[in-house]
Amino acid sequence: MSASSVDDESKKNEEITLKPKMTLVNGITVIVGSIIGSGIFVSPTGVLKETGSVNVALLVWIISGLFSMVGAYCYAELGTMIRKSGADYAYIMDTFGPFLAFVRLWIECMIVRPCSQAIVSLTFSVYVMKPFFPECEPPNNAARMLAVCCICQTQYFTFLNTKTEVTSLALSFYSGLFAYNGWNYLNFIIEELKDPVRNLPLAIAISCTLVTVVYVLTNVAFYTTLSPEEVLESEAVAVSFANKLFGPLAWTIPVFVALSTFGAVNGILLTSSRLFYAGACQGQMPELLTMIQAKTLTPAPSVLVMALLSMVYLTVSDIYALINYVGFSTWLSIGVSVLCVPWLRWKRPDLERPIKVHLIWPILYIMATIFITAVPMVASPVETGIGILMILSSVPVYFGFVYWRNKPRCFLMIINKTTVFLQKILLVVGKAKTAHL
Repeated sequence: MSASSVDDESKKNEEITLKPKMTLVNGITVIVGSIIGSGIFVSPTGVLKETGSVNVALLVWIISGLFSMVGAYCYAELGTMIRKSGADYAYIMDTFGPFLAFVRLWIECMIVRPCSQAIVSLTFSVYVMKPFFPECEPPNNAARMLAVCCICQTQYFTFLNTKTEVTSLALSFYSGLFAYNGWNYLNFIIEELKDPVRNLPLAIAISCTLVTVVYVLTNVAFYTTLSPEEVLESEAVAVSFANKLFGPLAWTIPVFVALSTFGAVNGILLTSSRLFYAGACQGQMPELLTMIQAKTLTPAPSVLVMALLSMVYLTVSDIYALINYVGFSTWLSIGVSVLCVPWLRWKRPDLERPIKVHLIWPILYIMATIFITAVPMVASPVETGIGILMILSSVPVYFGFVYWRNKPRCFLMIINKTTVFLQKILLVVGKAKTAHL
C-alpha cells in the first residue's frame, strides 16, 4: 500500500471517529444548556400545588438540586469507568446485561425523551400565546397545534397551608426534579470530552451548583411579586411576574422563554440521536435509526421518530400529568443506573476507577429514588399505572425483536426491504459511509 493511500485511509478514519474536543467550559455549557429549558417556567406551579406553602416549595427546589448533584457525582464514577456512548444505557448493559439495558433504552426513547419534548413544546406554545390571552387560558387545541409547529412582598414566605401528606410531598419532587433534568447529558458524549477524569466532575459540580442557585433565586423572585394563589392560577408564571413588574416591557419575558424552550426542543432532538445510535450498536434498535441524511449530515430518521412520538404525547395537554409520566419513568431508571455503582464495587472490584465516590452517596440516592417512585403510586395511581404499563411494554418488544435470534427468513427480508425503501425516501446512509460524502 502506497503512502498516499495510507494517508487517505487515515483521513477517512479520522472523519468518522469521535474525537475529544470538548473543554471544561464546553462541558459546563452542555449541562447548563440541557437543564435550563422549560422546567423553571412550568414547575413552580406544580411544586407549590403539591407542597401548599412557599417555604416548603423552596426547600423542594434546594433538595432537588442537591439530589441531582448526588446523582451526577455517582455518574462521574460510572462515566470515567465505562467510557462508552449512551451513558446509563451503557452502564446498565455492562452491569446487568442486555434485558435491563433494553428496558432503560425503551423508557428513554419511547417515554422520557418524547414526553419531555412534548412538555417543552407545550410550554413554548403557552408562553407565545399568553400575551394574546392575558385574562384567560389560551385555547387548548391552538396550544397543541402551536406545540406541534414548534416541535417585595415577603409575606408569602411562610409555612402556612403546608400539606402534611407524604404522597403530595413526593409528587412535588416530580415537578422540581423535572426542571433539573439534563444533568446526566454530558455522560452521553463523554468520548468527546477532553480529560474526563478532571473535567467531568468539575463540569457537574459547577453546572449543578449554578443551576440550583439560579432556580432558587428565580423562585424567590417569583414569590416576592406573586402570591401563592396567583402562582397556582397562572398558566405562565413568568408572564404573570413580568406583567406586575415590567409594565409595557412585559412582552419581553414570553419572547425569551419561547427562545429558551425552542432551543431546548432542539437540544432534546440532538442528544436523542446518541441514544438511538448506542442502542443500534448493540443490536437493540433498528439499523435505520443510526443512519445519517446524505445532504444535511443529520440523523434524520431518529429526529423524525422522536418528533412523531412527541406528537403522540401531545394528545395529553395536561403538562403536570406528562411530568408525572416522565418523572416516574426517569427516576426509576436513573435509580437503577446509580445501583450500578455499588453492584460493580461488589462484582467487579478490579475495574479501574479514576473517580471513586463514597458508597454513602449512591445508597442515599437509591433510597431517595425509592421514595419518589413508590410513594406517588398511592397519590397518583393513574399516571404511575400508565407509566408502569409503558415500561412493561418493553418486555414483549425485547423478546420478540431482540432476544429472538432465529427469525423467519421472510420476516428478515421484509425488514431489509423496508429499511432500504426508507433509506431511499429519506436519502440516508449508514454512519460509517458518511466519510465518503
